[in-house]
Amino acid sequence: MARFRRLHIGSLTVLEALDFFCLITFLVVLLAVLYRHGVLDANDRYGCGALLSRGQWLDPPESTQFSQPFQNWQPPGCMMHEYKRPDISTCLEFRNIVLVGDSTMRNIFWATVKKLDEKAAQEEKRITEKHIDLSFTRANVTVEFIWDPFLNSSKLQQHLVSHRSSWDVEKQESNVNLTAAILAVGGGLWHVKHIESTSLGSFKASMENVMSSMTLEGNRGLSSGSSEEYQARPISSNPIIIAPVQIPLYESLYPLVALEGRMIPARIDPLNDYLRKISTYKGAIVAWSFALMSQNEEATYEEGGIHVIDAVARQKADILLNMRCNAELTRLKGYPMDKTCCNRYQELNWVQFVILVGPLVVLPLTILLSIHAIALMKSAVSKRLIYLPSSKVSRAMLVLTLVLCYSFYSDRTHLFNKSQKQYSSTEFKILCLLVIALGILSLRRGAAPVQKGLRSASYSRLDQPFLSRNQTDEWKGWMQFVILIYHYTGASKILVIYEVIRILVASYLFMTGFGHALFFYQTGNYSFRRVASVLIRLNMLSCLLPYIMRTDYLFYYFAPLITFWYIVIYVTMGIGHLQNSSSFFLTCKIVLSAWLVTALIRTPGLFEKLFLVLERTCHIHWNVAEWRFRLQLDGYIVYVGMICGILFVRISSSLRGQRSEGDTLPFVRRYWLPLRLSAIIVALITLPVFWRLTRHFSNKFDYNGWVPYMTCFPILSFVVLRNCSRHTRNFHSSIFAWLGRHSLETFTLQFHIWLAADTKGLLALGIFGRKPTYIAGRWPDFALLTVIFFWVSWHVAAATGTITAWIINPSAGRLGGEEMSEPRNGKLELARTKSREHLNGRYNHNRDVEKNDNEDDGSSKIFLLPGRLTGHLGRLFREDLRVRLGFIVVVMWVLNMVSLYPPAKEQKGHDRDIFSSNPYK
Repeated sequence: MARFRRLHIGSLTVLEALDFFCLITFLVVLLAVLYRHGVLDANDRYGCGALLSRGQWLDPPESTQFSQPFQNWQPPGCMMHEYKRPDISTCLEFRNIVLVGDSTMRNIFWATVKKLDEKAAQEEKRITEKHIDLSFTRANVTVEFIWDPFLNSSKLQQHLVSHRSSWDVEKQESNVNLTAAILAVGGGLWHVKHIESTSLGSFKASMENVMSSMTLEGNRGLSSGSSEEYQARPISSNPIIIAPVQIPLYESLYPLVALEGRMIPARIDPLNDYLRKISTYKGAIVAWSFALMSQNEEATYEEGGIHVIDAVARQKADILLNMRCNAELTRLKGYPMDKTCCNRYQELNWVQFVILVGPLVVLPLTILLSIHAIALMKSAVSKRLIYLPSSKVSRAMLVLTLVLCYSFYSDRTHLFNKSQKQYSSTEFKILCLLVIALGILSLRRGAAPVQKGLRSASYSRLDQPFLSRNQTDEWKGWMQFVILIYHYTGASKILVIYEVIRILVASYLFMTGFGHALFFYQTGNYSFRRVASVLIRLNMLSCLLPYIMRTDYLFYYFAPLITFWYIVIYVTMGIGHLQNSSSFFLTCKIVLSAWLVTALIRTPGLFEKLFLVLERTCHIHWNVAEWRFRLQLDGYIVYVGMICGILFVRISSSLRGQRSEGDTLPFVRRYWLPLRLSAIIVALITLPVFWRLTRHFSNKFDYNGWVPYMTCFPILSFVVLRNCSRHTRNFHSSIFAWLGRHSLETFTLQFHIWLAADTKGLLALGIFGRKPTYIAGRWPDFALLTVIFFWVSWHVAAATGTITAWIINPSAGRLGGEEMSEPRNGKLELARTKSREHLNGRYNHNRDVEKNDNEDDGSSKIFLLPGRLTGHLGRLFREDLRVRLGFIVVVMWVLNMVSLYPPAKEQKGHDRDIFSSNPYK
C-alpha cells in the first residue's frame, strides 16, 4: 500500500486520484437517486402502487436453484414481508379479513388461514364443501370467505355499506373495528361461464355496486400509485381491493370447460379492460400484480388451468397483508425495517436530529475557526480558541456524521430502493471466483524486520514471523470478502456454505484471543488508557448507529462480541499478571476463566437479571436469547487463541535458546523439525476428515450443537499450513490485507449502506432498467454501491481512529497542542514502546490504539476553589480520561432514557440471523 501511495497521476497520487474518483461516483449516484425519487417516483413514493400493480418472480422454475419455485415475488423498488401468525395477530387483532368472490378468491382464503394455523387449515379444507361461505378464527383474527361468484349477494352488500358508513367514524378515531380490516372482492369467471350474451354488462353492474360503496377519500391515491395520504394516518384505512379476473391457462382447461367455448380471451379480456378503465378514471384499487404472477408462467397453475398453486396464492395473500399491515407493524414492532412496500418510514425524532444535524452545522464552523485560530495564536490575539479540536479532528467528526446521515437516508427513507435477496449458486460462485482472482493478482512479498538472535540478519529480512500482521490482515480480509458475498447472495439457507461461514466467524475470535493474549503477555500493559482506547475504537460505530437507525447495540453483534471477549481476556491475563511467567499459574487461570464464563453463559437467569436491570435503569432492550446463543457458538475458540499466543512466545524463546523462569519446553529445540513435520501432516489429514464429518449434519441446529468443540481443528490446521514454510509465510494479498484492516467498518456499515432493511434485503438505485434475479442483471447497482461502500468504510476507519486518539488525549488533537500524525492505512500511529518493537511484525488485533504515557490518566487530584469551579471542571475534563469517559456514558444514558423506540422482539432459535440461521435472509 505504501508503494501504491507513491505512484503519481499528474499532480495527484494514485490514492488521491482513487479517492477523488469515488467521491465523484458517490455524488453522481446521489443526484441520480434524488432525481428518481423526486421525479420518476413522485406519484408512488411509498411503494403502494408498485406493490399492487407491478412485480416479477425472483425464483421462476427456469432459474431457481431450489426445488420449490414461486416463493419470492419482487415488487419494483420495495420489499414484501412474509406474514406469519404473530405478525397478523399483532396488526389485525380482533379484526376481520373478508374475501368475497369465486374460487380464485377462495384460494387466497385458504392461503391466508394457513398462515394462522396450517395444520388445522389443511384438515378443514379436506372436509369442507366448495361452494359455501367459510370462516376461520385463530389468534383473535377472523378470516371470512363469502361465496359470491356474481358479486351480488346480500352479505357483500352488508360489508360494503359498513365500509362506507365507517369512514366518517374512522376519521373521529373511534370504533375503527366496525369494518373489515381487509375487504377484497374478485370474480368474473362465472359471468363468462354462465351468462352467455351479457356477461360484460352483468360484470359492470356488479363492479358499479362495489364502486358505489368506495369513498374517494378512503381510497384516494392507491389506485394511482400514490400512497402518501394512506400512510399519513396513524391507523391505516381499510380500502376495498378488487382482484382482476383470473386469466386461465387455456390449453390446460378441463375438456368440458373447453368444449363449452366460453372460457376464451375474447370474453375474459373485456372484463379486465373494464377494470383498467375504472381504475384509471374512478379510483378503483385493482391488484394487477395478481394477474402478473401467472402471466407466461404455466407452472403457476394447478391441473385444470384455472386455479393457481398454493405458493402463488400465498404471495397474493401477502400482498393484501403488506398493503394493510406494513405501516402498523413497523410502528408497533420497530426494526428490522423489512416491510418497505406501502410503508412510510418514521420521521426524524429530536435525538436523531441533534446527532445528525447538529454536527453538520457546528463542525464546518469549527473547522473554519480552527483555521482562523492558527493565525490568531501566532499574533497572540486569542488563547481560548486553542481548546478547539484541530481541523483534522473536526474533519473526522464531520466524516463520521456524514456517514451516519448516509446510513439513515439509505435505509430509513425511500430515497434508495430496496430489493429482496434470492440465492443463486451461479451468482455466489462468480463472486467468489472474482475475489480469488483479485487476491492472486495482488500477491506481494512482505518485508519483515530483523529478528535479532533468531536467524541471521540477511535471512530474517526475507522471512516473516508466525502469524505476522500482513498474514492476519490478509486472513481477516479474505474472510470478510466471503462473508460479504454470503450476506449479499442470501446463502444462509445453504447448509454447506453456512458451515464454512461459522468457521470463519470462529477464526475472527481465534485471532482476538491470540492477538490480545500475545500483547498482554509480552508487554504487561494493563493500563486503563489502553483498555479505553481499544473499547472506544471497537464500539464507536455500533454505539452511534442505534440512535440513528432505531436499532440496538447488540444488533451490530460483531463489536459487542469482540468487546465481551476482550474484557474476558483482559481480566484473565490481568489478575495476578506478575505471575504469568509461571506456566502452571497461567494454565490454571485460563481453565478457571473458561469454566466461569461458560457457567455465566449457560446458567439460566443470570443474563436475564442483568438485562432486566439495564432495561429498567438505562432503557436498554436487548435480546437475551440471541446474545446467549452467539456467546455459546464460539465460546472456547477464544481460549484456544490465547493458548496459541502464549505457546508462540514460549516456543520462540526456546528456539532462540533463551531460558526463562518456568520454561517447560526445552524439548522443542531438540525435536523441532520432527514436531514441525508432524504438525503439517496432522493438519493435512485434519482438514479433509473434518469436511467429511460435517457432511453428516442434516441441518444447522445439529451442526451448531457441535460447533464450539470442533472449529479449533480446521482453524489450527489452516494456521499450521499457512506458516509451514518460508514461501507460504512471506507472500500475502495486499487487497485482502487492506480489507482486513477495515473489517470492523465494513462489517458494521454493510447493514445499512450495502445491504438494506437491516440486512434483510439489498440496497438498490432504481435508475437502471434491470431484472434483479441475477448479478448480471443488477450489476450496475452492485458495482456502484460496492465501490461507495468500500470507499465510505475506508474513510470511517480513519475518522474513528482520529476521534479515538482525540478522546484519549485531547491535547494532541486540539489547536496549540501536539500535532497528531496522519492515520496510516486508516489506523492510528502513536508512539511505539520498547515492548511494541519486540512484537514488531507480529499480529496484534488492537494495534490501532497504543498507550500514550505522557498524559495523566486521572491519578492526580485537582482541588476546587470557590469562584473557579468552571475552570477547574474544564481542566479536570481535559486532563482526566475517566471524567471524559464518564461524560460520554452519561450522555448515552440520557439519550437512552429519552428514546422511545419499540424494543426488538424476541426471536426463536430458528429465526436468528447473521450466521446462525436467518437474519441475512
